[in-house]
Amino acid sequence: MPTFFSRGVEIAFDDHSPQGEAERTMVLVHGFTSNRKEGWRRTGWYAALERRRARCVALDQRGHGESQKLYEPQAYQRDVLAGDIIALLDHLELGQVDLFGYSMGARTALAAALAAPDRIGNLILGGVGERLLEPRTPGSPVDAMAQAMLAEDPETISHPMLRSFRHFADEQGEDRRALAAFVRAENPPLDVEAMGRLPVPVLVIAGQRDEGAGDPDGLARAFPEGRGITVVGCDHFSAIPHALTKAAVFDFLDGMLDDPFADRF
Repeated sequence: MPTFFSRGVEIAFDDHSPQGEAERTMVLVHGFTSNRKEGWRRTGWYAALERRRARCVALDQRGHGESQKLYEPQAYQRDVLAGDIIALLDHLELGQVDLFGYSMGARTALAAALAAPDRIGNLILGGVGERLLEPRTPGSPVDAMAQAMLAEDPETISHPMLRSFRHFADEQGEDRRALAAFVRAENPPLDVEAMGRLPVPVLVIAGQRDEGAGDPDGLARAFPEGRGITVVGCDHFSAIPHALTKAAVFDFLDGMLDDPFADRF
């Protein structure tokens, strides 16, 4: 298992290249309670990228998978997470890459792109939509997530989405105390003005039944070169492995999604 250190924190990652010369490099950033193997390898993205002759780099975000666990919320602030992505690019001596973040990983990917736009060729934000632009408020499901992670009995969690994330964390053997600290990190609101200046093509993609994401088009409009895709029939968890999601991502990378806000798979 290869690792590197970012600000003194050990981060685990995978780095797979196709036989021969890779045509592009894709960096993958998983979602909350997931990890690189569950979020990307098991769902078929490693194999799909290899077939596309792409170099595939995926990390376990700090607090997840085989990366180091920390228990103070400030260790998981968004700029710190984004710094881990840039540090990985530096560690592997990568220039410009395509960056794909899913769910919570989409927030990290967006922050990395805003911090270092010259390092990003294309940005893909999955499992998110216009609700990403809503301000975080006390009592929201996001804030309740920490309590769900720390609950002694997951069956006492009344909110279905929170209960699903808790069961998923337990199935993956994740460190729930680290996850509670992760979700409690305080971050400033997204810089919508900076998003409106981001000189990078952006694909926003989410399942039709992903109520937590909202309309992908609404978020895509925040970017100068944004495109929104809704994957019909999918929810938050079923969209990521779906063949239609892969088709949309690869069409986007190939420059075949020319009409912003007009596509539905």
